Amino acid sequence: RQLALNLGVNVSTVRRDLEALADAGLIQRTHGGAMPVIDGSPVDVPYEVKKRERLGPKRAIAEYAAGLVSDGDSLVLDSGSTTYALAQALRQRSNLTIATNDLRIAHYIAESGRVRLLVTGGQLIDTVFTLVGPRALTNLADLQVDWAFLGADAVDTEAGVTNVNTVEVPIKQAMLAAAARKVLLADSSKFGRRALATVVPISAFDHILTDAGLSPELRAPYGDRLVCVPLEVRGRGKGQGADELQARDDGDDRFGLPGVFAPRSQGR
Repeated sequence: RQLALNLGVNVSTVRRDLEALADAGLIQRTHGGAMPVIDGSPVDVPYEVKKRERLGPKRAIAEYAAGLVSDGDSLVLDSGSTTYALAQALRQRSNLTIATNDLRIAHYIAESGRVRLLVTGGQLIDTVFTLVGPRALTNLADLQVDWAFLGADAVDTEAGVTNVNTVEVPIKQAMLAAAARKVLLADSSKFGRRALATVVPISAFDHILTDAGLSPELRAPYGDRLVCVPLEVRGRGKGQGADELQARDDGDDRFGLPGVFAPRSQGR
């Protein structure tokens, strides 16, 4: 609105221009405005901004991801607003063990009192409430969990999952190394983009969950591991996400994409 006043144009014109600049990779949209992009890469957005962006897609992705988890499972949650939404979706579940390096997630889980909580420790990146560093790495190296759920700053078929800073990269890699099954949670705005630091290739993940807003031309290269979740996904029961992945593998094309689900293994 302030831009519209400054430029003497209406709000819809500013909105269209910002969308065009974002599509060109020149800015990154935020709640009510935009931020610059450095060298064509996303910048590290403060948590207070992230948590207001694309709430519908993030919640839908989180609800679907929660359906993959069964009571009694152990999991590690990466820092971020989509993984925070997953923590919310898991709040009423029982007998879970959750490890995280995100202080917001840790605080939310601690208040529920229904989950065994492990916090990695380490040094705080204060604007995003993320713990990093050698202590966090050491604690993650001691874990053997059923699931790792990671967020992403950018996702690209060639560059893989990339991050806006380098300090979180070893943490994300350690989370994946600790898990039997690995799931990427990224809304559709993250795809077709590259950030500063490489985390892992796309092949590192068993499942990639995004929203149905991902364009068809960007979907195809990800193959069977990609699931595009419709926004109306809500209240999924335990294991239902896994059941739907199995249904897609059996020829159900409700999502318009091939799918795969590997039955729970007994070991790593």
